[in-house]
Amino acid sequence: MSAISLPKLSAITSSPVGAEVLSGLTAHPKTLSPWLFYDEAGSRLFEAITELPEYYVTRTERSILTKHADEIIAAAAGGRDLSMIELGAGTATKTGLLLEAAIRLQGSVTYYPIDVSETALQEARTRLEVQLPEVTVEPVVADYTDGMRQNKGASGFGAGRRLVLYIGSSIGNFSPADALDVLRSVRSQLLPGDCLLLGTDMVKDTPLLLAAYDDAAGVTAEFNKNVLVRMNRELGANFNPQLFRHRARWNEEHSRIEMHLESLLAQRVPIGALDLEVRFALGETIHTENSYKFTDQRVLALLTRAGFKLRRQWSDANSWFTVYLASAN
Repeated sequence: MSAISLPKLSAITSSPVGAEVLSGLTAHPKTLSPWLFYDEAGSRLFEAITELPEYYVTRTERSILTKHADEIIAAAAGGRDLSMIELGAGTATKTGLLLEAAIRLQGSVTYYPIDVSETALQEARTRLEVQLPEVTVEPVVADYTDGMRQNKGASGFGAGRRLVLYIGSSIGNFSPADALDVLRSVRSQLLPGDCLLLGTDMVKDTPLLLAAYDDAAGVTAEFNKNVLVRMNRELGANFNPQLFRHRARWNEEHSRIEMHLESLLAQRVPIGALDLEVRFALGETIHTENSYKFTDQRVLALLTRAGFKLRRQWSDANSWFTVYLASAN
């Protein structure tokens, strides 16, 4: 069953989900990209995670934006009309704080949320159009790492100055080399003077970090296991989520939280659409996500190498999270 016929291989390589699963589950060690989390169910689960008591990330960043939104928008605009582009926007629950500040500054604003989830974007658009009629919402359904390029870069996002929002510490899902590539790609789509607002989760005590990714209610575990449910639905796989355990680990060497799905027994799982059988040893894991944690020095080096110049930064009282405003050189 592990052999792949040519007709099916052609179909697989044209499917992002199939190609990712084929590549990741035949690798050693096994991996899956975290973008596979975000089908409709996964997007709902992530929104639930952001409200959990252990998950400090969202509420801490929200507190920073609540306190400093007017300063952020004024500094980014530099006296010109501003449009806003958000990478991996989801349902844009925090973004309203910045949009409201833009309305106070310039009366109206155009907002371009980019996300792979059309459902999440539609929810954001519906809510914002009711709550903030001064905002024109122009959703872009795309992988945010390429969404700006698909929309023809800066020229596709209206006139005036642009502020790219990359908040929620989403940059932490990428390896250092890939994070640099992402930011360089963003920079290549901007004009001098355009700005990036980057939110990053900072290094802190290990127990606090681990609790944020392994909550008592088990929501993060369900979110992690949802990737198995997605493969069952979209690829005809036969994963039993109860035979896998959610694991969160702190990797000190690489300064990252890792999420894994650990097999609770030796098992074989067929994936029908790939004509593939995946073997798992007892205790073997699928590495599903990294969440890198940052220091000021590391962020400054990353921005500089990507072609940005730091303008301002804001943190909470505990220095758990930092928001950086940088301009395109």
